[in-house]
Amino acid sequence: MQILENEPMNKHTSFKVGGPARFFTKAESIEDLKTAMALAREKGLLYFILGNGTNLLVSDKGYDGVVVTLAGVFSAIEDLGNGVFNVGAAVPLGRFARTTLKQGYAGIHKLAGIPGTLGGAIYMNAGAYGQEIGNCCTAVSVLDGEGNIRELTASECGFGYRRSVFQKKLKTEIPGQAGDDKDYAEIPGQAGDGKDYAAILSAKFQLEQASAQGKSVEDLEAELAECMAKRKASQPLNRPNAGSTFKRLDTGAADTPTQIAPGYYIEQAGLKGFRIGGAEVSTLHANFIVNAGGATAKDILDLSEHVQNKVAEKFGIELKREIILLGF
Repeated sequence: MQILENEPMNKHTSFKVGGPARFFTKAESIEDLKTAMALAREKGLLYFILGNGTNLLVSDKGYDGVVVTLAGVFSAIEDLGNGVFNVGAAVPLGRFARTTLKQGYAGIHKLAGIPGTLGGAIYMNAGAYGQEIGNCCTAVSVLDGEGNIRELTASECGFGYRRSVFQKKLKTEIPGQAGDDKDYAEIPGQAGDGKDYAAILSAKFQLEQASAQGKSVEDLEAELAECMAKRKASQPLNRPNAGSTFKRLDTGAADTPTQIAPGYYIEQAGLKGFRIGGAEVSTLHANFIVNAGGATAKDILDLSEHVQNKVAEKFGIELKREIILLGF
């Protein structure tokens, strides 16, 4: 297993920013993963499991820890029959969605445009166009803090809107940021009592045949095509970004209580196109911050905080980041 030192993280994130990781490695087996975690323990460092880097902002100073990407055995899709699939954490979500769509299964086909991996999708309970990954998930296999493989039921995963139990079990607070730790995802190199989970390994799904819903494969493909067209028309796919910057609101402002889209309030605050350095609030979709050219991680973080402050001042609404911060 190759271990790189001081690997630039701007090569591994969709924002195309971020300083070097102290150590960077690819785990293709459970043993590789345990070796990477042992390295973290040996060096007294934290570690972070990286998917496609599509929902992540890494500090300009980098990450003083071990970044682990998954491949090999974690990239497999196992068809267990009768609509049951076991999917590795490194599998691109789009690949899984399209594979099952072609076999005539509904339930996650609208998620094919999400550019993350299965592990990241489980962590965030990724969703789009009325579908969420947790809706069809029946179990998740994890490596616990003692190096044992455990299987959690869907109910134990605590799926909710853009949340799962793993957001608590796969992280610790960052010194100086305890008041804002919900936005951060650092993973301890030693989980200690075993209550924390070291990594998501795979997940099982039960999907339903489209025919049971009165649909055909062609119907599913048409629905996916419509979703992809909407995504292309409404999202700044031509500029580096990390997807939606802020989570959907539970309720809107006093005079617009049913308006829960963050982009609405950001646009109404006059922030579309607003820039700090090379970071810009997208002119296409206000809930996207893009790297408009030469942005730093600090530019992006500062702009996100500026947006939060302005929306709070104008509407009394607290926007919460959906993007994970690493190394800040």
